[in-house]
Amino acid sequence: MMKKNSLLLIPPLPAVLLAIISVQAGAAIAKGLFPAIGPTATASLRIGLSAIILLIANRPKVSKLTKAQWKAVIPYGLALGAMNVIFYMAIKRIPLGLGVTLEFIGPLLLAVFNSKRGLDYLWVLLAAVGIALIAPWSNQGLDLIGVLLALLAGGFWATYIVLGSRISKIMKGGDAVSVGMVFATLLVVPFGFFGGGFHELTPTLLLMGGALALLSSAIPFTLEMSALGQMPARTFSILMSMEPAVASLCGLIFLHEHLSLFEYLAVALVVIASAGATLTSKKEVL
Repeated sequence: MMKKNSLLLIPPLPAVLLAIISVQAGAAIAKGLFPAIGPTATASLRIGLSAIILLIANRPKVSKLTKAQWKAVIPYGLALGAMNVIFYMAIKRIPLGLGVTLEFIGPLLLAVFNSKRGLDYLWVLLAAVGIALIAPWSNQGLDLIGVLLALLAGGFWATYIVLGSRISKIMKGGDAVSVGMVFATLLVVPFGFFGGGFHELTPTLLLMGGALALLSSAIPFTLEMSALGQMPARTFSILMSMEPAVASLCGLIFLHEHLSLFEYLAVALVVIASAGATLTSKKEVL
């Protein structure tokens, strides 16, 4: 009998926490690659190697995909690619923790978009205050382009969630992610070549790219899949709200990115808003 993947044996709570840490540690490694090959080549390396790993692991039967599945998986993959490359372009300009915080606005707005309850508007207000604390109101503030790129990445994240929800009804999760990652690669790789970073690749940088692909995709996807099978979606979403805080911690530890008091307060407000929106959301939205 084939042994289970050891990652799947981890209890759900530690699995989610490890997945979050893995993703943000991967983002810190990615930012460490920026000076050598740039954000677009780093995104290409991460997504391309992730696609290879996932295709080998899941072995989707591409020839058996229906027309409806192709129509769903292509935009899903393009949204995934756009989200990643734009986010990497953002965190080249602003600290990792703030980039993740701003990106989180997309899923947060999506969570309360169809609600008319006053309590849900409170979460949007808290997030808006957080953005106001981060916003570069003067020339001495954060890079404005970086802030706008992070918010745009959040918009693509919300799009990715909507498309992912639709595709989950007609296609296996592993197959959707694997095939979608191929289209994400096709979108992102030309930007990597255009940026010129591939000319600077060395065996060491390639190994770092492999570690990035594992930490950012293969390991967290496996851990999250295991956790979702053992805990309610609501609990899972609340735990995922910790990502901006974990990103700030990883940025501090791995990249020595120190945030101001107001910036840490902004991170806290977005975490509270995200967790609150999840706690008070209707079950059918989840």
